[in-house]
Amino acid sequence: MSETFDKNFWESHWNHDPGHERQLLPANPYLETELAGLTPGTALDAGSGQGAEAIWLASHGWNVTGADISAHALSQAHARAAAEGIDVNWVESDLSIWQPKESYDLVTTFYAHPTIPQLEFYDRIAEWVRPGGSLLIVGHLHTDSTHHHHSTPAHASARAASVAERLTASGWRIDTAEERERLVQDPLGRTIPIADFIVRATRDLT
Repeated sequence: MSETFDKNFWESHWNHDPGHERQLLPANPYLETELAGLTPGTALDAGSGQGAEAIWLASHGWNVTGADISAHALSQAHARAAAEGIDVNWVESDLSIWQPKESYDLVTTFYAHPTIPQLEFYDRIAEWVRPGGSLLIVGHLHTDSTHHHHSTPAHASARAASVAERLTASGWRIDTAEERERLVQDPLGRTIPIADFIVRATRDLT
């Protein structure tokens, strides 16, 4: 059975019992490597979760909006940003239907899973990037093996080439389209490999 990534799913995912705080994850390492050289401007982190990436962007000079469907996640993100003295505009929204009032110099998303199909979600958030702006997508890599994706349904993963192909057809320049593996610690302290795809693209000025 496929997961239904609706509001109930994500509220349950980010909720926790008192005294059992969910581990606060660091910002994704591809932020620093992929955004080096970009001039900070306005940014949207789509599916911001606990806020690590939005806070990282704000601390590096970006004017950031973090949008997520889960009130629990946004509460954790708000508290985290306040503790670090970082200003982020947090928005509770269903990204499959929400429409921002402005376009952004940068739109990022990290492992976000909406109620709509994954590739359609990437198409949707790409529309929120202004001409000349950048899009950074980091997601779970789709492979034939379950080794890396025991907790990620196949329909919630993708390949770099599939995402890049859709963007190229819509007038984007592909700056990065790679598939990489890295080691992380799970909540039990075990070191495990995860496989990602990374796509960074620049929207055509016309």
